[in-house]
Amino acid sequence: MYPRAERRFIRTNKITIIVLFLVIAAGGIVRSTGSGMGCPDWPKCFNRIVPPTDVTQLPQGYEQQYIDGRAKKNQRFAKIVEFFGYAEMADKIRHDESILKHESFNAAKTWTEYVNRLVGVAAGFCLLFTAVFSFTYLKTKPSIVGWSVLNVFVVVVQAWLGSIVVSTNLMPWIITVHMLLALLIVAISIYTFYQATTFRNKAILSGQSVGFIKGIAVLTLVLTVVQVVFGTEVRETIDHLNDQGVDRKSWVAELGKPYFVHRVLAYTSLGLTVFLFFLVKNKFSSLTLQSKYAWIVLILVAIQMASGITLARFAVPAFAQTTHLVVASLFFGAQYYLMLLMTKLKR
Repeated sequence: MYPRAERRFIRTNKITIIVLFLVIAAGGIVRSTGSGMGCPDWPKCFNRIVPPTDVTQLPQGYEQQYIDGRAKKNQRFAKIVEFFGYAEMADKIRHDESILKHESFNAAKTWTEYVNRLVGVAAGFCLLFTAVFSFTYLKTKPSIVGWSVLNVFVVVVQAWLGSIVVSTNLMPWIITVHMLLALLIVAISIYTFYQATTFRNKAILSGQSVGFIKGIAVLTLVLTVVQVVFGTEVRETIDHLNDQGVDRKSWVAELGKPYFVHRVLAYTSLGLTVFLFFLVKNKFSSLTLQSKYAWIVLILVAIQMASGITLARFAVPAFAQTTHLVVASLFFGAQYYLMLLMTKLKR
């Protein structure tokens, strides 16, 4: 059905999507283990391609060297923030000494962060190959080329933002933007995959009017993005409580309004997802992609709720933190693809 060059693009695009989710999983492990500053510089780690395994391998006086380097980068970043009208935020970046706080060397954290970066590099190459192979659609479907090339530029921005995350010592709002940008990269990759597969196979699309169902799908997707924002805010509060030495068992009780909003949105999302599931099941055959992804979305929201309850009831265990983040990204991806599949076939 698909010419050889198109099959190559679709296969590469699919691999890219898988690797992107692996990047998010690796990032979740870094966050849950507190390894974000395992490498105090970027893109190298302790100025080495292969990071050290023992403190004796570190260069003398490296602490101040990296602090000075991060301070200079933060000053440049503050100018960019100020240029966009956020003077107060820029002032905090310039004068908040806590963001230059040095973290003692820990080999396990260093290698956890290093593996995260390696997976990120792999994702970058996958996106680059996807963009190169997309040129097979230059005459027949140029939008695929445009989005694929754009995604390479977005991942370059994401890599730069990753360096800012390090230089600002994991400043909360930057981590939130970093996560949202990761979801944008995933969304673009899923969109180009959708365009490429439906270009030759229109049978994937719906032959019926599905405007209402697509509206519900869009609403649940937007709700998920809002949840991600509040979820990262909850995570930032947990990091703050941890830094203050608050007992782990008291964390949930201290989370306040962001956690309450996050919980309300979670149950709202669950209700909408169940509603969407029955709408799709009543409209589409069980053999269709729409029906298949309705099941996937339903299963993912169930796992997500279970991991959230585990976090709340068992003092925020690290494994549940990672599970919660990874499943949230998978849930977003499946929701987005299901929404795209709600497109009516043009006759």
